[in-house]
Amino acid sequence: MTSRNKAYQQPDQPIPATTMTWNMYGAGLDSIGKDNRPETFPVPEPSDDQLLIRVDAVGLCFSDVKLINQGSTHPKLYNRDLRKEPTRLGHEATITIMKVGKHLANQFKAGERYAVQPDIYQNGKSTAYGYTIPGGLTQFHLIGPEMLQTDAGACLLKVSDELAFGESALLEPWGCVWASYTQRRRLAPKQGGVMWIVGQPGDTGDYQFSAGLASPGTVVLTQVPDALRTLVESQASNVLVRDDIDLDSLPVAVDELTGGAGFDDIVVLSPRSASALTTIAKYVARRGTMNMVGDQPLDGLVDADVGRLHYDYVAFIGNSGRDIADSYGDARNRCDLRKGGLAVFVGAGGPMGQMHVQRAIELQDGPAEVIVTDINDQRLAEIESRFASLTEANNCKLYTYNPTSSDISLPEFVSAKSQDQGADDVVVCVPNAGIMAEAATFMKDDGMLVLFAGVPNGTLAPLDFSSVYLSNAQYTGTSGLTIDDQTVVMDNALSGNIAPAVCVAAIGGMNVAKEGIQAMIDARYPGKILIFPQLEDLPLLGLDELAEKLPDVAKALGKGNTWNFAAEQALFEAFNKPSS
Repeated sequence: MTSRNKAYQQPDQPIPATTMTWNMYGAGLDSIGKDNRPETFPVPEPSDDQLLIRVDAVGLCFSDVKLINQGSTHPKLYNRDLRKEPTRLGHEATITIMKVGKHLANQFKAGERYAVQPDIYQNGKSTAYGYTIPGGLTQFHLIGPEMLQTDAGACLLKVSDELAFGESALLEPWGCVWASYTQRRRLAPKQGGVMWIVGQPGDTGDYQFSAGLASPGTVVLTQVPDALRTLVESQASNVLVRDDIDLDSLPVAVDELTGGAGFDDIVVLSPRSASALTTIAKYVARRGTMNMVGDQPLDGLVDADVGRLHYDYVAFIGNSGRDIADSYGDARNRCDLRKGGLAVFVGAGGPMGQMHVQRAIELQDGPAEVIVTDINDQRLAEIESRFASLTEANNCKLYTYNPTSSDISLPEFVSAKSQDQGADDVVVCVPNAGIMAEAATFMKDDGMLVLFAGVPNGTLAPLDFSSVYLSNAQYTGTSGLTIDDQTVVMDNALSGNIAPAVCVAAIGGMNVAKEGIQAMIDARYPGKILIFPQLEDLPLLGLDELAEKLPDVAKALGKGNTWNFAAEQALFEAFNKPSS
């Protein structure tokens, strides 16, 4: 490590009297900062229950655009007056502790480095760093109980010195990507919950329920065969027979039996009607399951709430046998990409999509072939260039597709690459229900559809639910992350399994942070923009500009001109002010 880098890492480095800050005072990009510049404030002293932290790196994230557009009406701001109580962007942040309040002295030490876990709950209320809590587009700020005393404990992940600042900041978006392939659905009957088992009139099937019947607090039976009714009554703690419930009376029954929250678990026996399943699926509770058990296909497609798949983690499961319990469990319900398969990433030209693609390429026992789609040829060309060495090293084939310039449709392109077999996995990075519905049409019957981009709850898309119980298809989606997800990413980075900063396309210092936000909105760079708040005068530069503007930094880039620890060290040597 060079002298300036060594000085910067020291816990006793002098703290300046002021901090530069990009506060946000309302909706619109013009509301960030004052007169298009960052403001200067005194560096505060921590109270007994606070930490003074230095922000070392911040990744700019497109999800901030919703906050920029909505201002105080954003759900996580709870209509607060930003003119009086401003917030600050920057939820992808890595920090260094500079001062520790005396009540925290046993937990934290000056000089320790952390990555922020921004998705916060306190007493069940959702807040977030970079939204409710002002984020990292500042040089120094205080952290207190709002982040240290949450429902999940302190929302800080201690990071290794082996990770660069940029890599540490990118643990947050990488954690969101990793969470997409981590089981978030509940795959067993809820303990103490309300289960509804609904059959078909005249069905005399010999159903079994070999495990899980003791879990629900209440089981409601509607039109089930007599043998199953006897079995349930012998094992469940509280059974209600309600043959009066039909699709028309279902809303009233849900209010009566669940207080309007929906059934925690629904079991549909011998389903036939897609329209009926469309209605029934509306009444699955958040993190609930709908278990379909049958051996005949439906009469059409189900209009599925793809918003709830993403945000509410509802699980659609099933099997074609007679044992209801066979549908549950991780063994039948996979959540990661298929080994040796073909994975398609739809609309994946942006930074987060590129992370999905990179993970797939580098994943041990991951897919053998990867298709990336985007409507921007520049982004696709950058992906081909940036990931060329990775695909070669991991024996993976990479194809790109632009629907606006191709003579064939995406389903036809996938069919050609898969020898008419379809994709094993399709990951959708575009918040568009039509694209989500199309994506489901070119996956295998036992494929997996992952909805990474979120659309509002209530957004419907036609999906083939027959394939869920007949062929074990998977429809999943995730939103947010936990500190455990960031930890997994950090461990993989330290083990050399992933290189988190490969997605970086541009860098900049504190003075150009707002310019960086505009560049992100305009898709000016084909990848992630990193801001280094302590490097005040660093201009906004694409990595392809470094050879001319910062040749020593350019020389340290990795294969394919990719950002890495060595490049960051060269950058800090060039721009960090010598310690006084």
